[in-house]
Amino acid sequence: MSQSPAALAPVTDETAQAADLVERFLVASMVPDPETAGTFMSADVAITFTGGRKFKHPRDATAFNAMRYKWVKKKMERTDVSPGNGETIVYNTGTLYGEWHDGTPFEGNRYVDRFV
Repeated sequence: MSQSPAALAPVTDETAQAADLVERFLVASMVPDPETAGTFMSADVAITFTGGRKFKHPRDATAFNAMRYKWVKKKMERTDVSPGNGETIVYNTGTLYGEWHDGTPFEGNRYVDRFV
């Protein structure tokens, strides 16, 4: 018995706009330009990093990253949008690359970012 392939949901203006918003936020975050990144977020944003670290503004996340890395960027590989009833979820996946404070480069560290 053959299975039919999963149906792909059509890309709508709303899903394309959600993906674009997230990608523009991430680009601003990587500059880093936390003030511009903050313009893409609501005033009551809750940013949660690995380990349950919570931040209220992109500048807090930028400061945290400055303690961890000399610099860090994201190689964005995919952005998926899941429209829902009353909210839209956007996932952005890819890998991190950059340099540790001791000058050692790194790459290939997987990440998954979830946006509501």
